[in-house]
Amino acid sequence: MDKPLHGKTALITGAARRIGRAIALALAESGADVAITYLASQPEAEQTVRDLAAYNVEALAVRSDLRDPESIDQAVAAVIEEFGRLDILVNSAGVFESAALEQISVAQWDAMFATNTRAPFLMARAAHPHLLAASGRIINIGSLGGLHPWATHAHYCTSKAALHMLSKTMAKAWAPEISVNCIAPGMIVQGELDEAYAHFARKTPMQRNGTAEDVAAAAVFFATAPHFITGQLLAVDGGLGL
Repeated sequence: MDKPLHGKTALITGAARRIGRAIALALAESGADVAITYLASQPEAEQTVRDLAAYNVEALAVRSDLRDPESIDQAVAAVIEEFGRLDILVNSAGVFESAALEQISVAQWDAMFATNTRAPFLMARAAHPHLLAASGRIINIGSLGGLHPWATHAHYCTSKAALHMLSKTMAKAWAPEISVNCIAPGMIVQGELDEAYAHFARKTPMQRNGTAEDVAAAAVFFATAPHFITGQLLAVDGGLGL
């Protein structure tokens, strides 16, 4: 089988569950050794490592509080100690919350940005020298909410819009050695069948909601595509944002 990422090492944040886990598995299937970070999901992280190892690659789970710059530095150091290199960084960890705009507290606003915007910056900064040495890649996971205003998700939408701009700024600042791209998922579900999700499926031109595997396929594309592709924002939304 073709393994385009054989010999590469990938680090995916927040990858014990959901989209991050799907990305980790897809990169492992493509041959990459994979490290993941988790915070409170240790059992799920340990299971993900076992599932990654089934692809005959090396796998590692590192507990990291992405709100803490020192914890981020330690996570990157652990990956380098284990694998000796870092080729691909996927900033997947994120938080999501609904709140009326006028009721969002300063604490809520800051917590949203700490994980969704500041953490990818800090992680990329910590990984930068290693990615530079490897002519590596950064893939950030944004959101359709960063492209379209959702009235009851102002802090979330703003944090993701900032991540989109950060991705483009990184791409320009760190070229030509490092390529940086961003994925903006739309409505991504994992088996939920209630009416709210069915409503979004009906609104989507492709007549279904997205899956974590759809986002993972986009991540594999950016991980294996020509290095010349950089600074791009790819919506994985079935046309929902049109």
